[in-house]
Amino acid sequence: MNTNIAQTLSAGQSTFSVDTIRADFPILQQEVHGKQLVYLDNAATTQKPLSVITTLDDYYRHYNSNIHRGVHSLSEKATAAYEASRKKTKDFINAASTKEIIFVRGTTEAINLVAQSYGRSTLKPGDEIIISEMEHHSNIVPWQLLCEQTSAVLRIIPINDDGELIMEEYRKLLNEKTKIVAIVHISNALGTINPVKKIIDMAHAVNAVVLVDGAQAVAHTGVDVQALECDFYVFSGHKLFGPTGTGVLYGKQELLERMPPYQGGGDMIKMVTLKKTLFNDLPYKFEAGTPHIAGVIGLGAAIDYVTKTGLANISAWETALIQYATAESAKINGLRPIGTAKEKISILSFTLDKIHPHDIGTILDHEGIAIRTGHHCAMPVMEHFHVPATARASFAFYNTHAEVDRLLQGLKKCLEIFG
Repeated sequence: MNTNIAQTLSAGQSTFSVDTIRADFPILQQEVHGKQLVYLDNAATTQKPLSVITTLDDYYRHYNSNIHRGVHSLSEKATAAYEASRKKTKDFINAASTKEIIFVRGTTEAINLVAQSYGRSTLKPGDEIIISEMEHHSNIVPWQLLCEQTSAVLRIIPINDDGELIMEEYRKLLNEKTKIVAIVHISNALGTINPVKKIIDMAHAVNAVVLVDGAQAVAHTGVDVQALECDFYVFSGHKLFGPTGTGVLYGKQELLERMPPYQGGGDMIKMVTLKKTLFNDLPYKFEAGTPHIAGVIGLGAAIDYVTKTGLANISAWETALIQYATAESAKINGLRPIGTAKEKISILSFTLDKIHPHDIGTILDHEGIAIRTGHHCAMPVMEHFHVPATARASFAFYNTHAEVDRLLQGLKKCLEIFG
C-alpha cells in the first residue's frame, strides 16, 4: 500500500487523525531492536495516552490518600475523583445508576464475583449454565468451579469453522433448566462479534440471566447496557487504555441488591460487632478493602479520552485496518486465517505454513513488531481449529496502514528464513 495514504477519516462532523492520536501515546515513539515500534498486541493490553499517565502522576504527587473514610482534604479530593470515575463509567455504558457500577481488578474478578455471589446463592443441582466454545478461560473456569460446587451442568454453544456461534444449537440448549448464560461480546482469539442482543433476548425468554464478557468490546464499539438488557456486563480497564488492575462489573440493581457480598472487610460494611455485620449499600457492598484508587481515577481519564476521540471514529478506523490486513495477508502463501466471521473487528489470528507461532513472534520482535503468540487463553478455540497456537495481530485506533505493511513484510521474512 502507498505509505502516503491519507491518515484521516471523517465520521459525522468530526475528523479523526491517526497522527494526532499517536502523538498522545509516548510509548509508540520508541525503537525496539533499532526499529520503530509497531505495537499490535492490543487484545492483550492497550497502551496508555499521556492524559492517563499524567492523571496517575498527579494523584500520587498531590492527593494520594485513602478514600471514603477520611475527613481531611486529601482524602476528600481522592474520594471525589474516585467517585467521578464511577459516574463516567456509568455514562460510558449507559447504566441506570452509579449503584450498578462495581469496581474490581478486571474482567476475571468480575466474572468470579458473579459466579460465586449470584451463581452460588441461586443454583441448585441439575440447573444449567450455557457458555460458548469461543470463550476466554476467564469465562470458562469460574463456571466449571461453580458447577462443581452446586452440581449444576455446563452446556456449550459450538462454533463453526468461520469462528461464529451456531445459533440454532444455542436455541436447542435453552430450556427451563437454563439459569445463566455467559457469553463473550467479541472473541479475543478470533475477533468475532457475537449477536449479544439476540442471545440475551433468547435467554430471557426462558428466564435465564445473562453475563456479557465485554473485555474486547468496550475499546472498539459503543456499549449500551440498558439497550442490550443484559443482567451483567464486565470489562477490564487495561484493555480500554487505562491502568492495569482495574475493571468494572455492571449489574442490574435488583440483582446486585439480592446478591451476598463476595468478600468481607473494610468499606463493604455499615456496622460490625463480634456477633453480626450489617453490610453497606450498593455499590460498596462489593468493594471490600482499599481499592486501586489511582487506577480507577486513571480509568476515568481513559474513558474521557475514548469519549473525546469518539467510538464511531475508532470503529471506522479499525474496521478499515482489519479489512486491509485481511485482504493483504490473504496474498501470502501458506498463511491460514483463524477466524473469518462475517462480523469481526480488530483481530487477525493466523498460522503460517510449517512455522511455529512462537518463531513468528520472535522474528517479528526483532523487526520491532509486537504481536501475541500462543493459545490466547482460549484453548477450546485452538482445539476446534486443530492448531496448538496462533499468531495474533490485534489493532487499536493508533495503528496505521503502514504498520500493517510492516507486519506483512515481517511475515514474508519469516517465510524466507524458514525456506
